[in-house]
Amino acid sequence: MRLRLLATFLLTLCILLFPLPAWGQSKYYAPPLSFSNAELTRRDFSGQVLRAAEFSNANMDLTNFSKADLRGAIMSASVMTQANLHGANLTNAMIDQVKFTNADLSDAILAETILLRSTFEGVNITGADFTDAIMDGAQIKELCKIASGSNSQTGIDTRDSLGCR
Repeated sequence: MRLRLLATFLLTLCILLFPLPAWGQSKYYAPPLSFSNAELTRRDFSGQVLRAAEFSNANMDLTNFSKADLRGAIMSASVMTQANLHGANLTNAMIDQVKFTNADLSDAILAETILLRSTFEGVNITGADFTDAIMDGAQIKELCKIASGSNSQTGIDTRDSLGCR
């Protein structure tokens, strides 16, 4: 009995002194990048893999995200004036309260993306895929006025993905 108790104590002590790395932090899964509250004006992220990266409260005026993999990214409460998101994959991203002013969202994939309270002034959404995106009725109505084309990657028509009538 004492030997078992001693073995348990030593094993517990080893685990506390020499913990194994968590599986989520292994060499196979790098932690997501964080650019929260960052000044990213004119930065070039084109073609980069930025899955689950965080861009909350960031200034991304004139930033280039063309063809970037932004699946699961968080861009809450950011400013994206004249940002280039042409062909970017934003599936499952959280893009709430973002100001898209004269931004290029052409051929972007915004499937299952949360876009509540985001504004779209002068945007290009030609060929964008909004399938199952979460938006309010006013946003959809506004975007339906300018929706056209089909997404080159998904083949989905922009108007159909928005549910335009």
